[in-house]
Amino acid sequence: MRTIVQLSDLHFGRIDEALIGPLTDQVRNFHPDLVVVSGDLTQRARTREFKQARQFLDTLPTPQIVVPGNHDVPLHNLFSRFVTPLAKYQRYITDDLEPVYVDDEIAVLGINTARSLTIKDGRISDRQIQHAKTLLCSTRDDVVKIIVTHHPFDLPSHYDERDLVGRAPLAMEMFAACRADLLLAGHMHASHAGDSAARYKIGEYSAIVVQAGTATSTRGRGEANSFNLIRAERAQITIERFSWNTERVLFELSSTEIFKRVAKDWRRVAAP
Repeated sequence: MRTIVQLSDLHFGRIDEALIGPLTDQVRNFHPDLVVVSGDLTQRARTREFKQARQFLDTLPTPQIVVPGNHDVPLHNLFSRFVTPLAKYQRYITDDLEPVYVDDEIAVLGINTARSLTIKDGRISDRQIQHAKTLLCSTRDDVVKIIVTHHPFDLPSHYDERDLVGRAPLAMEMFAACRADLLLAGHMHASHAGDSAARYKIGEYSAIVVQAGTATSTRGRGEANSFNLIRAERAQITIERFSWNTERVLFELSSTEIFKRVAKDWRRVAAP
């Protein structure tokens, strides 16, 4: 079994400073095999914000898979936005926009869905789909295959389809062919876990789709700050959500969702 911490939508430049110390301590105490950060490390892609985000990442365990979000692309500096949109991200966070982590139990691929031409929407390209296919389809089927993006491939039905990453159906066809198991994303500042079968009718295929809330931003959109702790093994994936408790001054377990593999499908089961 592998333990993965998923943080998302940090938004340095607009954070609650009181959360940083407790969050760092709790993540360290889990001794995760991997830390995932699914985008929006900054609020306005300013240099000082990237430096703050870098300092925060340096306090967390490694290895790490980090991908940019739409807020990590400059908004008001049009030259930077369209000519060097991720220059600061690559300078201060990582120059790898397609990070990969593989061991004997998990294969994790980060994909950059942030784009200069949109303010908040994301997109996956044909080249990115082919790159992901090369990795996923060449990975053994007894390894849990995980995709990390900022923009989601799936959401509950009450969300607007425009919130999904562009070209999601094409990517999902490839994920089905290569048997991707787990899709991690952020962007919505709303926690959710489910499977892709309701939206995407692709034979017997379903992937587990997990949204992380915002870990540190003051823009909670009605939901407490939170992060996910994921325990992944071939037959079962458990998602534990830890939400901020202001009175206790810590992130505490707020929900547990369990998915079991049934033949080629993932199905939610009742938590104990």
